[in-house]
Amino acid sequence: MKASNQIKLKGRLKTYMQWPFYIGALLITVNIAMAFVSRRAALLLLAFTLVYCIITVILVFRMKPSILHSVVDFAVGYAQVQKQMLNELEVPYAILDGDGKILWCNLKFYDVTEGENVSNKYIFSVFPELPKEVVPENVDITNSINIKYRDRDYRVELRRVPIDGLTDTSDLLTSSEDSFLVSVYLFDETEVNEYIQHIEDEKFVAGLIYIDNYDEVLDTIEEVRQSLLMGLIDRNINKSFSGGGAVIKKLEKDKYLVVMRYKYLLQLEEDKFSVLEAVKSVNIGNEMRVTISIGIGANEDTYAKNYEKARQAMDLALGRGGDQVVIKDGDKILYFGGKSQQIEKNTRVKARVKAHALREIIENKDKVMIMGHKLGDVDSFGASVGLYRCAKALDKRAYIVINDITTSVRPFIDKFIGNSDYEKDMIINGDAALDLVDNNTAVVIVDVNKTSITECVELLDKCRTKVVLDHHRAGNDTIQGAVLSYVEPFASSSCEMVAEILQYIKEGVRLRPIEADALYAGMIIDTDNFVNKAGVRTFEAAAFLRRSGADITRVRKLLRNDMRDYKAKADAISHAQIFKECFVISSIKADAIESPTIVAAQAANELLNINGIKASFVMTSYNDKIYISARSIDEINVQLIMEKLGGGGHMNIAGAQLVNTSTEEAVKLLKMTITSMIENNEI
Repeated sequence: MKASNQIKLKGRLKTYMQWPFYIGALLITVNIAMAFVSRRAALLLLAFTLVYCIITVILVFRMKPSILHSVVDFAVGYAQVQKQMLNELEVPYAILDGDGKILWCNLKFYDVTEGENVSNKYIFSVFPELPKEVVPENVDITNSINIKYRDRDYRVELRRVPIDGLTDTSDLLTSSEDSFLVSVYLFDETEVNEYIQHIEDEKFVAGLIYIDNYDEVLDTIEEVRQSLLMGLIDRNINKSFSGGGAVIKKLEKDKYLVVMRYKYLLQLEEDKFSVLEAVKSVNIGNEMRVTISIGIGANEDTYAKNYEKARQAMDLALGRGGDQVVIKDGDKILYFGGKSQQIEKNTRVKARVKAHALREIIENKDKVMIMGHKLGDVDSFGASVGLYRCAKALDKRAYIVINDITTSVRPFIDKFIGNSDYEKDMIINGDAALDLVDNNTAVVIVDVNKTSITECVELLDKCRTKVVLDHHRAGNDTIQGAVLSYVEPFASSSCEMVAEILQYIKEGVRLRPIEADALYAGMIIDTDNFVNKAGVRTFEAAAFLRRSGADITRVRKLLRNDMRDYKAKADAISHAQIFKECFVISSIKADAIESPTIVAAQAANELLNINGIKASFVMTSYNDKIYISARSIDEINVQLIMEKLGGGGHMNIAGAQLVNTSTEEAVKLLKMTITSMIENNEI
């Protein structure tokens, strides 16, 4: 309720304010009596009475708020000591009515407004940053709002003050039980905020800088030019960081440590870390461009913790393929760069080291649980089969965890179910896996490194020993606590990585033909018949699988689609829309097909065959979510786009899942994201 309607006059003041109405009633009575004496005199008196009544009503009702204001002002200053104290209070102070209108304020409040007459003005008109709903809802609530006013920072506190008790002892005013005023305090926090900001700006930030392809680049130029190339790289790195007073120390031939102030980190973020492009521009005849990765840790309690965060950020940057900056700023993770295609390393040393580490883990466990991502595809299943063979070669009990079997995977699973060469419980669901897990069980996750989309998230919590093998770029929701993490974004598929591990984990490991078929099929699907991300090691892994008994004709038959899937894919292609001349967007109707996400991925691959298209996006609604399959050839990094939508993947193949949205809304969101990233030069 409004204070102006709640505060009422009483006592002598109320009687005094009612006298004009008594006189008006008296004039009306005289007018009636006059009518019996003289009609002309009565009419004249009536005219005078009407004018008097109108003027009285206008004056009384228009002057009442002013009188109430004066009364409140008088009430506040009634005790001279209290008035003097409030007036000279160092804290700006004011009293409002229930609508937010200023009834009274002290001298400091006038100083804040630089002498402006704020009486009878609304508080939110004096301070525009205050919302109109600024009055607290009840006595127990204090509204505290930070605003900026005339280049000063203020914390505004508003409190509701009941006045029903205050008017009980007054001879002039009365009020209802729920009547109230509002007290306002202004606290100047400008200097405090400046000191806080200065402390934030001066915080030390730790960073690591690695040259991604040091050996590969040096191999492309003459030995006499190698020192010049490294000198130019050092110069660009030092020039980019020394401008903010940073300290740069070269740890190894291709590694640097940098320490700088947080203020300069913010400047580098605004600059989008142009050092990435500056280093790539170094060219003295080298055939390969130099790329660097930067990991930065900030906003931790100690320098040691900042360094540890920087190391974790660097691991994340390398896991995402390098040529980018990853910043771990408290709970936030920021990414910059990452537009380059990952460069395949010809050496298999890392694969051999990881294979030996995996062998040691499996040998020390009784059981091995192998699982991929939700709605698993052929690559996920093929890699699981390969790891199953690794565990069996080491005489360990192994299980493949699958909940929902998609149409693309079903033909391969049918080859194992009921096969006398394999245990009946080789393939189990998540609930069965949870019942079998004990302290001596290892879980191996393939083709995924995001916790939320693994086949059985609960299995990660229950199993202490975790191993991750994946070819997708790492993101924010990475699996934590893995004793072995083998993430290679340049690999074409998880099946390629597992095929390499099979060659080193133990001598004499032999794949059975149907196992080789599953691995080979996974490589075919993820490389789109060896036209996408197929490197030297991809074909070497394929050759190994062919020698192990993989049959091309048999695999092709297993990968054939049924007519409904083919029609759905054709319908998506026919209804595709071109966006900004080089992006194509379409959708799959999930009603008539069993595995719409698989068909959407196939349709996205097909749409890339259109001339002039740089990236394709196909959506489908499935299980109350919108699944987006994104594909590109080489010019657009679709992983960056999908990360903006909460997904991930790698440069040419990525995806995302949206909840609580429709296909039409998802299309609009995707278009807005692409437009924004183009305007900010992020893609």
